[in-house]
Amino acid sequence: MSDEQNVIDNLDDLRRLLVSIETGGLGLEGVAGVGMATNNADGRHFVAVFDNNHKLLHARWVTDEVYETGKDMVRDGVTGKH
Repeated sequence: MSDEQNVIDNLDDLRRLLVSIETGGLGLEGVAGVGMATNNADGRHFVAVFDNNHKLLHARWVTDEVYETGKDMVRDGVTGKH
């Protein structure tokens, strides 16, 4: 998560990331879940992809606004929603 240029700052980008995760577009193996989290060191928010052992597979920083407004999207997923 060191790429500061890659912060998700809108719900469309969050949706694209979630679709990519759900459809296997990122090439991650063993994905068991996706969640929003807060970095204990500095309080910044991120979306995280975990495996069955709760190991972090992938993460992206998100803005405070996306963290607050995108929680349902992360919790419920986006594939198949109309």
